[in-house]
Amino acid sequence: MIAKISSGKDTAGLIRYLFDTKKAKDHTDPHLVASWDGFAPDPGRTDDFTTTKKLLVADLDLHVKQARRLDRAPEQHVWHCSIRAAETDRHLSDEEWSDVARRVVAATGIAPDGDPDGCRWVAVRHAPDHIHIAATKVCGDLRTACHWNDYLTADRELAAIEKEYGLVQVVRGDRTAAKCPTRAEQEKARRAGHDKTARERLRATVRTAVAAATSTEEFVHLLNHTDGVLVEVVHFPSGDVRGYKFASEDTTTAAHEPVWFSGSELAPDLSFPKIRERLENIESQPTNQPGRRRPNPWHQATAAAERIPHRLDQPDDEASQAHLAAFGEALDALPLIAPQALRPQLREAAGAFERATRSRIRAEHHHARALRGAVRAVVREPAPRDGAVLAMFLDATILVVIAAARWHQLRHHDQQVAAAHQTLLHLQAAYDQAAAVPLAVLTQRRPPQQTVDRHIGHLRRAVPDHAEQIIEDPAFDAFTVTLAEAEAAGHDPEQLLQQAADQRALDDARRPARVLTWRIQRLSARSAPSARARAAQARSTAAQHIDAPVHTAVAVPVPQPPQARRR
Repeated sequence: MIAKISSGKDTAGLIRYLFDTKKAKDHTDPHLVASWDGFAPDPGRTDDFTTTKKLLVADLDLHVKQARRLDRAPEQHVWHCSIRAAETDRHLSDEEWSDVARRVVAATGIAPDGDPDGCRWVAVRHAPDHIHIAATKVCGDLRTACHWNDYLTADRELAAIEKEYGLVQVVRGDRTAAKCPTRAEQEKARRAGHDKTARERLRATVRTAVAAATSTEEFVHLLNHTDGVLVEVVHFPSGDVRGYKFASEDTTTAAHEPVWFSGSELAPDLSFPKIRERLENIESQPTNQPGRRRPNPWHQATAAAERIPHRLDQPDDEASQAHLAAFGEALDALPLIAPQALRPQLREAAGAFERATRSRIRAEHHHARALRGAVRAVVREPAPRDGAVLAMFLDATILVVIAAARWHQLRHHDQQVAAAHQTLLHLQAAYDQAAAVPLAVLTQRRPPQQTVDRHIGHLRRAVPDHAEQIIEDPAFDAFTVTLAEAEAAGHDPEQLLQQAADQRALDDARRPARVLTWRIQRLSARSAPSARARAAQARSTAAQHIDAPVHTAVAVPVPQPPQARRR
């Protein structure tokens, strides 16, 4: 059940709307299901509708008029709460809706249980799936009702009602979600031929600009050069920046003025202080130096992303939240640099994960400087000549999203868990599409069977728990090619396999052969270690396995699209 609460100052207008069946075509059989004393006049059950309606309004406004004579009545004296059941819920009876209404007005403080001086209220039902509660905020002793935080208290009561009545239990948030577009905004977007409102389009554009910028000045510059977007910097009298305002050129008021949104009106993390904090925590990337090869930014970004699941397993929640926020920026930036065919899925993934980047836990952004810096470096790189580096990065993002869903689930962030699951569907679709060509190219270079058999032996010794699954994977041929080429470059296959597996457990991977293929490609891009270095690395790996603690993973069910299932 979902509650929507608002205030007003026209009791008669609200009652007129609730009982109207001419303008509101979806209103059928409007009638009272409950009232403050059980004896309120019901305009829906009388032959003289007009007179009964006036009597009902007069009864509701009685205490308001008395308080007004003493100059004690609030200006917004009308309290309106609509309560809607889920589409899949059964239709509740009038008696059940009456119980729901009484519990909600009691929980919110409009009419507490056992209080003879509670506010006057009525519950109107004019459709099978919802009711409206109309109340006046003046109590019988002429004091104004205390209904502070009424939305949260109503929502809490509705959660209990859902369990007791066996209804759909709605996924509830923590008040950190971006503001939903209003019905007026949705209608305006529909008339203009847009599938999304100006608020939603601006939110996506501003988030993308944040993900690409390295400073607040560059952020404003990028938006100033974005078609269809207006940006204005607001200053204090001292000249210091106070904040930003954003507008869409094709959305104006009746007076043809832009409809401006502050950053915080687009999303809680798009206010000027939040943007500035993130842009001040970007790690500078190494530049080209004579005689020294500059690290591949894609490899840097992939390595930073692969470390996030491990970070989320640590007890520092503020650091974990920072890594999720930085990862959200990486997803926001991907549509800028990905091939055209992948951009729709990547935009959907970024839009879905936006909800999973925030919670009540405050992010300490300095913990995620590495990923943020690597993403900016990738944005400034020429488009990759092949899709291997993009597929490599997308493979890492899938594991990050699975870990994010687990992290949020352990903290009961229900909306964020749902957002992560939705993100996963889009990322898996994009990854399958991005990986198809690079894997096919690798498969064409399949080594001789003798080499394949030798690498199977390396595989069974390095990752025995996953060896058979990897061998059965359709990407196994690409995996053997990658391992053979790494061996030809001077790397020890078994140590390389162990190192790739140690970076992150393969338990979450749908297709472990593909995961290892990309990891080995990235690791083998480094210079091959000397014999002495390989011996030291072997001793270090052995010591880690002896001392490593055992962790128990919490399984999170993750939906998979049909095309992504293993054969």
